[in-house]
Amino acid sequence: MQPKNMMKKKSTSASKASLLLFLCQMISALDVPLDSKLLEELSQPPTITQQSPKDYIVDPRENIVIQCEAKGKPPPSFSWTRNGTHFDIDKDAQVTMKPNSGTLVINIMNGGKAEAYEGVYQCTARNERGAAISNNIVIRSSRSPLWTKEKLEPNQVREGDSLVLHCRPPVGLPPPIIFWMDNAFQRLPQSERVSQGLNGDLYFSNVQPEDTREDYICYARFNHTQTIQQKQPISVKVLSVDSLNDTIAANLSDTDIYGAKPVTERQPILLTPTGSTSNKVELRGNVLLLECIAAGLPTPVIRWIKEGGELPANRTFFENFKKTLKIIDVSEADSGNYKCIARNILGSTHHVISVTVKAAPYWITAPRNLVLSPGEDGTLICRANGNPKPSISWLTNGVPIAIAPEDPSRKVDGDTIIFSDVQERSSAVYQCNASNEYGYLLANAFVNVLAEPPRILTPANKLYQVIANNPALLDCAYFGSPKPEIEWFKGVKGSILRGNEYVFHDNGTLEIPLAQKDSTGTYTCVARNELGKIQNEVQLEVKDPTMIIKQPEYKVIQRAGQVSFECTIKHDPTLIPTVIWLKDNGELPDDERFLVGKDNLTIMNVTDKDDGTYTCIINTTLDSVSASAVLTVVAAPPTPAIIYARPNPPFDLELTGQLERSIELSWIPGDENNSPITNFLIEYEDGLHEPGVWHYQTEVPGTQTTVQLKLSPYVNYSFRVIAVNEIGRSQPSEPSEQYLTKAANPDENPSNVQGIGSEPDNLVITWESLKGFQSNGPGLQYKVSWRQKDFDDEWTSVIVANVSKYIVSGTPTFVPYEIKVQALNDLGYAPEPSEVIGHSGEDLPMVAPGNVQVHVLNSTLAKVHWDPVPLKTVRGHLQGYKVYYWKVQSLSRRSRRHVEKKILTFRGNKTFGMLPGLEPYSSYKLNVRVVNGKGEGPASPDKVFKTPEGVPSSPSFLKITNPTLDSLTLEWGSPTHPNGVLTSYILKFQPINNTHELGPLVEIRIPANESSLILKNLNYSTRYKFYFNAQTSVGSGSQITEEAVTIMDEVQPLYPRIRNVTTAAAETYANISWEYEGPDHANFYVEYGVAGSKEDWKKEIVNGSRSFFVLKGLTPGTAYKVRVGAEGLSGFKSSEDVFETGPAMASRQVDIATQGWFIGLMCAVALLILILLIVCFIRRNKGGKYPVKEKEDAHADPEIQPMKEDDGTFGEYSDAEDHKPLKKGSRTPSDRTVKKEDSDDSLVDYGEGVNGQFNEDGSFIGQYSGKKEKEPAEGNESSEAPSPVNAMNSFV
Repeated sequence: MQPKNMMKKKSTSASKASLLLFLCQMISALDVPLDSKLLEELSQPPTITQQSPKDYIVDPRENIVIQCEAKGKPPPSFSWTRNGTHFDIDKDAQVTMKPNSGTLVINIMNGGKAEAYEGVYQCTARNERGAAISNNIVIRSSRSPLWTKEKLEPNQVREGDSLVLHCRPPVGLPPPIIFWMDNAFQRLPQSERVSQGLNGDLYFSNVQPEDTREDYICYARFNHTQTIQQKQPISVKVLSVDSLNDTIAANLSDTDIYGAKPVTERQPILLTPTGSTSNKVELRGNVLLLECIAAGLPTPVIRWIKEGGELPANRTFFENFKKTLKIIDVSEADSGNYKCIARNILGSTHHVISVTVKAAPYWITAPRNLVLSPGEDGTLICRANGNPKPSISWLTNGVPIAIAPEDPSRKVDGDTIIFSDVQERSSAVYQCNASNEYGYLLANAFVNVLAEPPRILTPANKLYQVIANNPALLDCAYFGSPKPEIEWFKGVKGSILRGNEYVFHDNGTLEIPLAQKDSTGTYTCVARNELGKIQNEVQLEVKDPTMIIKQPEYKVIQRAGQVSFECTIKHDPTLIPTVIWLKDNGELPDDERFLVGKDNLTIMNVTDKDDGTYTCIINTTLDSVSASAVLTVVAAPPTPAIIYARPNPPFDLELTGQLERSIELSWIPGDENNSPITNFLIEYEDGLHEPGVWHYQTEVPGTQTTVQLKLSPYVNYSFRVIAVNEIGRSQPSEPSEQYLTKAANPDENPSNVQGIGSEPDNLVITWESLKGFQSNGPGLQYKVSWRQKDFDDEWTSVIVANVSKYIVSGTPTFVPYEIKVQALNDLGYAPEPSEVIGHSGEDLPMVAPGNVQVHVLNSTLAKVHWDPVPLKTVRGHLQGYKVYYWKVQSLSRRSRRHVEKKILTFRGNKTFGMLPGLEPYSSYKLNVRVVNGKGEGPASPDKVFKTPEGVPSSPSFLKITNPTLDSLTLEWGSPTHPNGVLTSYILKFQPINNTHELGPLVEIRIPANESSLILKNLNYSTRYKFYFNAQTSVGSGSQITEEAVTIMDEVQPLYPRIRNVTTAAAETYANISWEYEGPDHANFYVEYGVAGSKEDWKKEIVNGSRSFFVLKGLTPGTAYKVRVGAEGLSGFKSSEDVFETGPAMASRQVDIATQGWFIGLMCAVALLILILLIVCFIRRNKGGKYPVKEKEDAHADPEIQPMKEDDGTFGEYSDAEDHKPLKKGSRTPSDRTVKKEDSDDSLVDYGEGVNGQFNEDGSFIGQYSGKKEKEPAEGNESSEAPSPVNAMNSFV
């Protein structure tokens, strides 16, 4: 026998542990504790946990997924029937079953036809303990047929007459949603006069000239296939009286008497339904819709009544301008005659609809799972109701019980199966089928017969600690089948516990209602049944209670005095107490005047702010006690005779003038105690909702003793008054008599209504609940309504209890919804709430950005472009795009390194962005991903790009060794970052005399494969300064400098030398360090000044012979020059170093290369050089000579590469201040520290650190991994790259 009369019903979701679901529902005396380890060991028949709906309409364009999930021990196997016969899925290549599941997947998208798989499906889950079956699942393919072609004649109708425009949509599955629009896709306005009927037709109670138009179009929307079908436009022409008269006049002679009748008023007639009576059958729980549309002039008004009764309150709604009566959740009591009355000033008409409410089967008592021990008895009960009364039939393991194998332990008695003396073989799954002509119900319930020896689940030797004179609960969680008997013993060999001093709970717990110190000890729990015995011991410790033996006392203290509160405690020695002091139930002020001791709180130099209530709280792991005292601070009395104090409380409170929303309160003030009363505070208590809690109501001046108070509905008011003077507040007065206000509808609706999905298929509607007496009456609930935005759907509504959240399941992913939440109580609804727009849950984006292109702008910057993804594939709020990029390898070294991925985020619907901080002459990869609120979408295919060569970094070191009379040996290391293929090294050097003046500059080009050089033919006993850098095809890199001296004779003398001066600058100070070679006991000094300034050097003496010094009091953001000297060594000084202090605050630099005056100056210089070259060329042709100053070569920096203004890319540029001639001492650093190259710049250089943001056209907002520390800036490096901030400013 198979279930019949299939009706649509949502399947119940499975719980995370099916055993938990079933064992919670047992009706026998055998309880199974929800212990995970125990549940894994017990056998269990299968149970269906998830299945598709009974009436399952599928999209013919998508794969068909028929769900069937089940749990059991051992795990069940699955099989299917189709149209009552076995469905062999192995013989159909289009059908597969998910692993460890019974869910079928029918592949439609690879050539299958959905229509071929229509039918009735049923799933069976089976293991050794029985078989469970699913509902009959009817699979039907959704259909959205085209409109049949028809020839539509224009409608000509006289003004004031009625008109019906028929829609007659095609029959689809499911039925379509009908709406009328014009050619511009605008909804046709509807009113009491013009409205759409339930059948989709458009009704005009009377036509007016403005109804004339040629584009009345009926649309049918098929939601399942997301298609809309359009009917051919219908033309309507309204003939007014004037136009009719003109037409008649044109066709008659002058002697004829003519004239159309004027528009006459007409009494109502019903357009639908026809006749005087009709019948309507509706099913219990559904929505009843009754419709009456009338013609007439003036437009009739519709009214509804129920003959012999009232329309049901809270379930009745009027729609379509009261032409439609809607009753939700109908029941048999709603059967009867409903009359609609159409009326205008000329008369009325009516129609009676006889409504009969039938009912598909519904549960009275659904069968529940039964867990029994061998030999026990039990029953399965299956009771359902319906109209007509449903029939009950039983199945066992999916087979009608009449033809199933006999079981002597069971007996079927109508809707009940009685089990007696069951054995393990009696385990099975039983199905109850309740059906009538309107539907059916199917329920699975298993009988599981278990034989298990006792088990104790409580951990052994578990320690329980309680405070004396409190209850002690000792657990003994157990399981066994048959149900074990539990006994308790005290001590290892103690006697069984009995008597009134103990309480034995059914779950095995032993309760000692009043534990004493002598209750301490070991307790043994013994569980036994016919299959065995087991015991477990637990420990009980009873502790002494914590007590405050000396409580803080009320204090009155004068200002500037000292006060102390004592709080002495006694506690169990094994418990560690913690003492906390509070002021007015909050933390103590963070003030050193408050001194917390072991047993006291002392307040020094008391002020008025210290007035209040002080509480000491003592906490242990088992109990907590507290005590409070009030501190009153008063002014020092001018004379001993005057005492200032708080006022006495008011008295004789009286209520008069009682109204629903107001009342008058009066009182008599108490003694003000030498300090005038400034004001009175009125508080109220709601004895109905919050008895014992007092709330602030209002306050009035101290001269007023009467006040008119506003009241809220459904509150049982009591009032009290507190007097206030400069000293403080009085004690509250005695409460007034109580006054109960009447209940009323809520005045307001919940606030902060929001709709945000937490999962891709749900919509979480939240709101802020009404507070306290805002409910205005008993039975506060909320009506939550929602519908999909821009769809002409009806509102879906539910009424929920006093909660603040409702979850709508089964929604499409990320679609807008209109939402409203309305408060209601037992007296009615609050005003109509406003609508808000929310969205169902987001899901991860589906596609990756396409057409990713990379344009390399220069060696450290690239621009990436991509096509935006379609918004419908984002499936959420588009937050932007993320570009992941990483260096694959350096093209100069051909060696890979650890991949450090960097991420840039571009907000909004951007389609391009800049990649800064790239390393020159390197190979990179990148991909792009779209981001929404749920996360990132798939990555685009990796795009490979390469950066061109750049200038190299400085050589890694420069050493000068083996000095002789006329030679020096130079050794160096290749650049750490070659940034390309090295072509050569450039060595420049010049002598320095005793006054630090520089001699002529000599330049030597050295092959790139060399690493040392011997310079010969030098002057003896002469100091030389060397400048050394590397070159690629792009240009020269940063230089490194060093100084050395040739010796006077073959024996190298001891000469003074200060070298490697280094600086580390902060905002207002700098650390200076150096290396010294020469006689011992030298006294050093440090000279410094502003770089480029002609002011005298400032001098600081260094204490002792230290080789470091801290310069303080510097100006932030300023470049300084510094040098180090030694006293008594003929004024010998080191070479100069230049450093810059940190900025006082982040500021946006201005690139000089973008300034108009600088561009003009450079153009003028270029023009002047061009003229000089032309003159030189002419003079050479005439045999003349062109002198070139040697010192220009000596002092000019090696390379300056300006920015490329034409294409907006970044070139190399050095600040003008870095290229001043070297005079009276070198400004190049004497140490070997080298400025980091552009290729190593992190995004910190681009603005505000790692999270710095470019402007909108700057194209990125930063997530940037791999942050590096910026190295100190050097002052005289000719090929130094510009600040990236300046570069980006120029680019913008």
